[in-house]
Amino acid sequence: MDMTDIPFGTTDWSQIAPTHHAGETGSATWRTREFGSIRARIVEYGPGYLADHWCNRGHILFVLEGELTTELGSGEVVTISAGSSYQVGDDTEPHRSSTREGARLFVVD
Repeated sequence: MDMTDIPFGTTDWSQIAPTHHAGETGSATWRTREFGSIRARIVEYGPGYLADHWCNRGHILFVLEGELTTELGSGEVVTISAGSSYQVGDDTEPHRSSTREGARLFVVD
């Protein structure tokens, strides 16, 4: 991640138009800002959400509300709740997320 040529700025996330993404089950809403090659998002997973794909992209992910379960390609399952985060590099460990009750996240990738 190269964070150059990004001038100081602020974001009122409520003013960012949401986009909707269907999961294998449930759905997600993203509010996304892009700064060169860096993407920052507020992501809301609805109850019963399960990603429709395995992801190989690196992320730093912080759980703002709720609880998130992430399944790794190795078979390991990790559950984190509000106030916790995870990080994974590009092409390091395939992963996919789910939530039983819903979760709100801040993600940088």
